[in-house]
Amino acid sequence: METLTNYEEDQVNEILQWKQQEPSVVAKGLGALMKPLAMVLQILIPNSVIRGALNSANDAGAFLADEEDICRDGHVQFVEELKHKGLAVSDRLADEVHNWAIAIAMAEGGGAGALGAPGMAIDIPALLLLSTRTIHKIGLCYGYKAVSEEEKIFALNILSVAGSNSMKEKQAALAELLILKNTLKVPWKKMGEKGMHGMFLKLIRELCKQLGINFTKRKAAQAIPIVGAGIGALANGDFIRDVGYAARRSYQERWLTENHKWKRDD
Repeated sequence: METLTNYEEDQVNEILQWKQQEPSVVAKGLGALMKPLAMVLQILIPNSVIRGALNSANDAGAFLADEEDICRDGHVQFVEELKHKGLAVSDRLADEVHNWAIAIAMAEGGGAGALGAPGMAIDIPALLLLSTRTIHKIGLCYGYKAVSEEEKIFALNILSVAGSNSMKEKQAALAELLILKNTLKVPWKKMGEKGMHGMFLKLIRELCKQLGINFTKRKAAQAIPIVGAGIGALANGDFIRDVGYAARRSYQERWLTENHKWKRDD
């Protein structure tokens, strides 16, 4: 193992702390007044809507995560060079992507929230697209390009971590990430196309249920017109903040382990 720099050691501690943090949505339990709105919200955004949005958002997010600005700002010719350039460089790039995504999420959520409940039909697919784009874009900052199906599944698992509704869900999603991280070190063909497809379908099913609950907790009050604008902005910004940190910590860990800086077995 190579010796960690002081900066890298600080980031290792940040990763460990993040893994132990309770999902932020846990603190957003629904009060009695919000429960009727939550029921309306569950009707407006059934799992089928989330499933449809997820199926297209991950591929679209990878496609829209252009790499020109990452290469320019990282002073590299190809994003893959960032796998070995320096963690501080990648973290700076990821921070810029993260902050931009939060601002866009708040603007979109505010506009959709002003429409009240009908705005959800626009808001949820847009938020999922921005989420997957943010994950893929942050992945580029660390040199990981989603050109393979396994990388796209890795990105969806990061979304699962960010959308966890309990520590149990978060720990399960982190365990899946560890399995995938180890799988990515060997040729994907060992699992086979059937195994890969089965993993993808299972993940989509679980994410639909998980995000349905998560969005209901975060966005119930958004169903109220006008007031919903502020709620929508805050809820979307908060969700993308969680997504960004899940992506940053997950790709940081991959960068550190693949550069033989840190070995994780749990």
